[in-house]
Amino acid sequence: MTIVEKYIIEFILVALATNAITQVWLVRRLEGREATRAQEDLDRRRLEAEQIQAQFLQEVEAAKRNAQLQAREEALKYRAEIDEENKEKRAEAIALERRLAQREESLDRRGESLERRELQVQQRENAAVIQIQELDSALLAHRKAAEQLASMTSDEARALLMKAIEDESRQDAARLIREIEEDARREGERRARSIVTEVIQRCSVDQTSETTVAVVPLPGDEMKGRIIGREGRNIRAFETLTGVDLIIDDTPEAVVLSSFDPIRREIARITLTNLIADGRIHPGRIEEVFRKSHAEVDGRIQEAGEKAVLDTGMTGLAPEIVTLLGKMKYRTSYGQNVLNHSVEVSHLCGMLAAEIGADVWTSRRAGLLHDLGKAVDHEIEGPHALITGQLLRRYHEPEAVVHAAESHHHDVEPCTVEATLVICGDQISAARPGARREPLESYVKRVRRLEEIGDSFPGVEKTFAVQAGREIRIIVRPDLMDDLASARLAHDMARRIESEMDYPGQIKITVIREWRAVEFAR
Repeated sequence: MTIVEKYIIEFILVALATNAITQVWLVRRLEGREATRAQEDLDRRRLEAEQIQAQFLQEVEAAKRNAQLQAREEALKYRAEIDEENKEKRAEAIALERRLAQREESLDRRGESLERRELQVQQRENAAVIQIQELDSALLAHRKAAEQLASMTSDEARALLMKAIEDESRQDAARLIREIEEDARREGERRARSIVTEVIQRCSVDQTSETTVAVVPLPGDEMKGRIIGREGRNIRAFETLTGVDLIIDDTPEAVVLSSFDPIRREIARITLTNLIADGRIHPGRIEEVFRKSHAEVDGRIQEAGEKAVLDTGMTGLAPEIVTLLGKMKYRTSYGQNVLNHSVEVSHLCGMLAAEIGADVWTSRRAGLLHDLGKAVDHEIEGPHALITGQLLRRYHEPEAVVHAAESHHHDVEPCTVEATLVICGDQISAARPGARREPLESYVKRVRRLEEIGDSFPGVEKTFAVQAGREIRIIVRPDLMDDLASARLAHDMARRIESEMDYPGQIKITVIREWRAVEFAR
């Protein structure tokens, strides 16, 4: 809203108010006695209103003129600004046009220079072609002269040179390959020793050789008669219930329990111990104590299996597998407890897998379950490794775990890194000193048999079994056997030992071929 419009609106409002006041005043004055004076006042007021109206019109006209002047000034100002901007843009356009003209001139000059260079290059190429033709002619003449002097064509000389280069390259490649293989073998052996040593240190398990003792002590020899009972009824009832042979001989204050099943033997041992402590021995009491002992052993089996799972962190196992793990508590191999051995192998496999970047979970799980078949190998025929694989597949274990567990004795060829780690962990746990018990007589026989097998091969001068039978060193005659035959002898010796002997862990075979050249300077 402009100033003029505001003044017009105010003038109209004042006029309307003045008119209303005037009419009211006229009415009142007409009603009174002083109508004449009122008329005079009305005329005076009307005159004042006209004066005010005239003054207002003058002010409106002045404001209108001021507004027009301001508008003209602003228009002139805007026009000046626009002219200035146009002048600047025109100057920029002129400068840009000048730069484009300069660049176009520069491009023209470059084009002329390139044309001159192209012409020079063409001339040089022509000269080079002429020189090459002259050199080819000279080379052909020299080649013909050389062939005449050497009595050999160029193809024959090229073939001879290529053959010499090929022979030299093959020798260099063979030498390089041999050096790389030796370096890789040394580095691999060093790293393997380092990893295995570190893993053994981190899994230092205090374990002594266990023996399954089935001897029950008696408070006195008179207890033997009570165990036998009248006409042998007590011993017959005991053997029928437990499935264990009770041997009572001249051994003072002791009886012997004999059974192929270690769990039955343990139940029978607890039953007999409780009967001796109670003193009441008769068929009814034997049956009652047997049931309690059976339940007690079942509880121990379940507790042992759950503890093994908790120690290794292998959750999610089927309840049947946990029970089989607990049964391994009463199973020994060369005096080593199978359950403790499995837990130790699980830890070893996990650490080995972590060192080389293999699957830690699969290695630990397969290490724990690798001897599961030993819990039922007296019930199912076949190698315990294959029985383990059947059990794990029955309870839907992952195939990677099943393969690593069933191949730890090479009954199945190992195809994964985890399977190889289980083999290593099993051998580390079983072969370390003190892990397993071996009678002195069988140990001497085994060492003697190893030396006999080594001496039976032709060309062998002497065989020595060292490191408690863990390594065999074979001295061969250098005039009868070369290096290749020595390597073949080590391989044949290993295969024969594997096929003819039973032994814990692994045996290293080292063939030594020493050649000495002696001469005297006189």
